[in-house]
Amino acid sequence: MIRISEVRVIDEEGTQLGVMATEDAKRIAEEKGLDLVEIAPDIRPPVCKIMDFGKFKYEQSKKARESKKKQHVTHLKEIKLRPKIEEHDLQFKMKNAERFLLGKDKVKFTVIFRGREMEHLEKGYEMLKGVIERFSDIATVEKEAVRTGRIISLIMGPRSDRKAHKGGGEGNAQD
Repeated sequence: MIRISEVRVIDEEGTQLGVMATEDAKRIAEEKGLDLVEIAPDIRPPVCKIMDFGKFKYEQSKKARESKKKQHVTHLKEIKLRPKIEEHDLQFKMKNAERFLLGKDKVKFTVIFRGREMEHLEKGYEMLKGVIERFSDIATVEKEAVRTGRIISLIMGPRSDRKAHKGGGEGNAQD
């Protein structure tokens, strides 16, 4: 499919064979049982390499699959809280939030008010301030606490500079 009359040719070991007619380069590749592949079409004369094109395509797809494995898609998880939440329930939800943040997901903390609870909005802000203090070592605030109607919400994302945090602390000291 190479339409240019002269090409710069590189053989399968990577050594340059120089500039030659396209027909001669195709003949050399055919004698070796390989393909002539244009790798730099924008340069004059274009650069072509003698290689096994099927093997080349397979290696490219293998690299693409390998790099896809290492990618992480960030999800936004939501933790819903109430101003009158019991301590155990709050601790349970905080443990889940920590798991999400360590798993490199973002967490949206939502404090929902009902009825007369609206008179004590400061409780919701205090609760979210405590959440920020608790996760300050593993997460950063991406969106400050904002009140929308009966809801106060805050978004935190994982820290990129954080060290491996595996639930350690003062309780893990070995004697």
